[in-house]
Amino acid sequence: MRLPRLRVIVLAAMIVGTLATLGWWIFGPPGVAVELTRRSWRYEIVVERLREESGSDWCEDLPADARDVTRRIMADPAGKHAEPAEHCRYTQLAWRRSWIVKNEGGPADRPDWPRPPLRMAPPGQPGSERLGKREAFFEIELRDRENHAWVCRLTPEHWRQLRVGQRFRIPVDRFGTANCPAMVESRI
Repeated sequence: MRLPRLRVIVLAAMIVGTLATLGWWIFGPPGVAVELTRRSWRYEIVVERLREESGSDWCEDLPADARDVTRRIMADPAGKHAEPAEHCRYTQLAWRRSWIVKNEGGPADRPDWPRPPLRMAPPGQPGSERLGKREAFFEIELRDRENHAWVCRLTPEHWRQLRVGQRFRIPVDRFGTANCPAMVESRI
């Protein structure tokens, strides 16, 4: 007589446990529970080098700084010119991305732009370098209990307010991508 009653109680406990888990999954707080494990910053500057490049165009459309021009008469395959016209090959100086210099650190370090040594060539000659586009990145690393990690980029103001050890909930899609702007501080 006791055995069937025990089975009913165990079955009822399993159903209640399953419903509670399902209810938590559906109605519980959204996102994955994570902890802030690292704060870092990185300042990058693109260094551009003046290079000599070759090009070709119709002679009437040459860039103003074209050099070493060679000309030939040819028919226009696009039909812009009705008669054969002068087509030119030339070289010109152009600034192109050469390398990236960066400084990086953590919350104890003062963010500072790098100061790379730049090559200088005589005016009008290839080889000179200059500083180009600058970018600053303020990032945090978040980890869940299974040691999955996500890196989020923040504004400098938001980055300065956060501390290692803080806990958050962060929405993560089915591909494992975290929605960093939707990160909400939580008390876990």
